[in-house]
Amino acid sequence: MAADQGTNQSVEKAAAVLASFLDGRGDLRVSDVAQRAGVGQSTASRLLATLEQLEYVERDEVSSLYRLGPAVISLAGAAVNQHPVHREARSHAQTLACSLGLGANVAVRRGGSLFYLCNFEGKLAPKSFTLLGQRNPLHATGLGKCLLLGLTPGQRRELIPEPARFTQYTITDHDALDAALAEVTERGYAVESEELALGRACVAAPVLDSTGTVTAALSISGPLSAIDLSTREAELGRIAIEVADSISIGLGYIGPGHQPAHLTVAGS
Repeated sequence: MAADQGTNQSVEKAAAVLASFLDGRGDLRVSDVAQRAGVGQSTASRLLATLEQLEYVERDEVSSLYRLGPAVISLAGAAVNQHPVHREARSHAQTLACSLGLGANVAVRRGGSLFYLCNFEGKLAPKSFTLLGQRNPLHATGLGKCLLLGLTPGQRRELIPEPARFTQYTITDHDALDAALAEVTERGYAVESEELALGRACVAAPVLDSTGTVTAALSISGPLSAIDLSTREAELGRIAIEVADSISIGLGYIGPGHQPAHLTVAGS
């Protein structure tokens, strides 16, 4: 039992070392990794050396700084390619981004956050990074609002006890969030304008699985000037619903229309 506990702790420490790179802010020193992972510097150095041999991290020969290595990319690629929502949604989202020139994103819920499975940028919404694998809050995003459909007000309050504020437009009151979700249910799509980041907006629609459960969401996103909600909201909402429905059908959904009021949401 003691040996098992020691092995488990070693695995946990190695995972913490890898997780210290998740913010993607740049290469790290051994001391940076030690601080973020909550381990001693000698332990961090030893773990990094082992992970380097296994290609889970790599070290710059000039600066001696560490970054994630190719083995992590291989694992991530395998994981996302095995996910049924990603397999079904990828081509739809890619085509959508190309045709509109905007961003197209697909996410699922993981606990109290959304988790990106697909992220494509059109020429009007370029990014220098991918959202794949990143997380964002549910209450401050169009994707998240769709993923909250089907949860009761009590379940939403338990999942997000205190909705955090990101801009002056973020919904931080549960009663206001309930009202916003009622609107999403009524029209079949969600809208978010500068609630998470200033100058950005999106329109999103829920994706259903074979049981009629909201298993994912698809969004069309970009700068305010490109999204142009004042004149294009209805158009983009219709497109989001149509593409989300196509993904739903691919996942085995055969029910009538778009009925989020009667659905539950996958995720824990």
